[in-house]
Amino acid sequence: MAFSEILIRWYSSNKRCLPWRETQNPYFIWLSEIILQQTQVKQGLPYYEAFTEHFPTVFDLANAKESEVLKLWQGLGYYSRARNLHFTAKYVVNECNGVFPKTYKDLLNLKGVGDYTASAIASICFNEATAVVDGNVYRVLSRYFGIKTPINSTAGIKAFKTLAQELLDKKDPATFNQAIMEFGATQCRPKNPECMFCPFQESCVAYNKGKVDELPVKLKKLKVKQRYFNFLVFLSEDKKTVLEKREGKGIWQNLYQFPLIETDKNMNYNQFLKLVESHPIPKGKSFELHQYNDVPKVHKLSHQHLNTTFWIVSIDSVENGVPFETITKYPVPILIGKFIEEFES
Repeated sequence: MAFSEILIRWYSSNKRCLPWRETQNPYFIWLSEIILQQTQVKQGLPYYEAFTEHFPTVFDLANAKESEVLKLWQGLGYYSRARNLHFTAKYVVNECNGVFPKTYKDLLNLKGVGDYTASAIASICFNEATAVVDGNVYRVLSRYFGIKTPINSTAGIKAFKTLAQELLDKKDPATFNQAIMEFGATQCRPKNPECMFCPFQESCVAYNKGKVDELPVKLKKLKVKQRYFNFLVFLSEDKKTVLEKREGKGIWQNLYQFPLIETDKNMNYNQFLKLVESHPIPKGKSFELHQYNDVPKVHKLSHQHLNTTFWIVSIDSVENGVPFETITKYPVPILIGKFIEEFES
C-alpha cells in the first residue's frame, strides 16, 4: 500500500475534530494557519474562536483598529503575525474586493504568507496539488526515510519540499496535507512518539535503525542574547500610571509597556535608584522606589532572553497618566500582562 494511502487511512480514523476542518472558506483557513504558526493547536484554538467571534468576516477584521487586533492576540507571541494578519485583511478587502487569491502563486503575494501557508490554503480551499511542509512534515519524512539533511538548511528545505510533492495525493491534496500534519502532531511527535502503534512501523527507517530520537537534524541556532529590562511602574496619588507605545521595528511593535530602562546587567537597588533619579518623569520630584520582584523574571524568546525586573515608583503625580484600573484595555506583551494580573490580585 502506498505511503499516501496508509496515511489517509490513518487520518480518517484518528483526526481531531477542529473547527477549521469543517470549512473550506479561505478566510477561516488563512486565519487558522496564521494563528497556528509557531503555536500548538491547544494554545491556538481559543484564539481562533475569539477571532472568528469578534471578526466573522475578513471585512470585520479589515475594519478593526490595530489595537483591537493586538489586544485579542495578546499572549500568543510573535506579534508580527497579528500585524501582518491585519495588514493582509485590509489588502484583501481593498485590493481584492474581499476575495482571497485562489492559487498558490498568488497567495504568496499576501503579507505574512509563505510557502507553507500558501500551500495549505491552496490545497484545502481550492484543491491545488501543492504540498505543505512544516515542522510536523519535516519530522515525519526525515524519520520515515531516514534523511539526515538538516531541515533548516537550504538543501534540506528544497529536498523535503520535493519529496513531499512527490508523495502528495494529487487527487485529494487537501486530505493528504491535513493528514501528514496531523500525523506529525499527534502520532510522530517530537518526544515520545507512538512508534508501537504506528502504521508505518515496518517500513520506517528511523524506527528500524533506532534513530527516532536523532531525527530530524537541525543546524544549531545562534547564541541567545541576554538582555536586561527594568520597567518603571509609576503609581501616583490619584492612582494613575504611565504607559508608552513601542514605536519602530523590533519586538512588541505597537504594543504598550511601562517606561523601560534597559541596562547591560541586573541592577541592585542603589545602582538602579541613581538611574531612576535622572529619568525624565520623576526628575526633580520626590518619589519612593520599591523593587517588586527580587529575582528577575526571565522571559524567553527564540533569539533572546529578557531578564526583567519591575520597579514600583510611588510619586505625587504624573503627566499624561492613565488610570491604573484601565490598563487591562491596552494591548501589552504577555510579560507585562502577567505582571498586571499578579499585581492586581
